Amino acid sequence: MANRKLTELKNIGLKIAGRLNEVGVFSEEELRIVGSIKAHQLISQKYPDETLPVCYYLYSFEGALSDIHWNDISEKCKKELKSAVQKLKSSS
Repeated sequence: MANRKLTELKNIGLKIAGRLNEVGVFSEEELRIVGSIKAHQLISQKYPDETLPVCYYLYSFEGALSDIHWNDISEKCKKELKSAVQKLKSSS
């Protein structure tokens, strides 16, 4: 498995990489271990007063892990991701 820097992954720019770093994710391998849903949750918890656009965070993480642009993620997958995030929020 490659272990690239976050900014070498699709969809991950400096700002998103910085936010991932703030929650302890520094590499592709660490993002894979944490997963897109948990990474989104960690950042949401760190910034509770901000509305995080799902396309910039949740979909970006999933696309980065799949090596595709977030806009190319299937609608089915997007719905599943959003549903999983909602379940986490309601169980918190």
